[in-house]
Amino acid sequence: MPYINTTVNVPIPPKTEKELASELGKAITLIRGKTESWLMLNFTENSKMYFAGSDAPTAMVEIQIFGSASDKEYDALTAATCRLISKKLNIPEDRVYVKYGEYDRWGWNGQNF
Repeated sequence: MPYINTTVNVPIPPKTEKELASELGKAITLIRGKTESWLMLNFTENSKMYFAGSDAPTAMVEIQIFGSASDKEYDALTAATCRLISKKLNIPEDRVYVKYGEYDRWGWNGQNF
């Protein structure tokens, strides 16, 4: 039950959004037990964002999972996420934050896991 919320201060063309969704679906498998079949994504474009005092292209990617993951898994997913955002949206990797949240309670289909 992963959820990835990506907020950027640049436009995301529809074709690029589809590519991001597909690539994030592959990247989430870097976390043991996580698959695209349970992945929910949200993209927010053209947000008013500043990083280090500048409104140059920047991104905040929040990745939430049910359960936990290892440092090694998080390191791999952060690297893949930063590369992907940089490649698809021309946002330098050093202007991308990735934030993780682990949850032991997650609801779906009228029940909790």
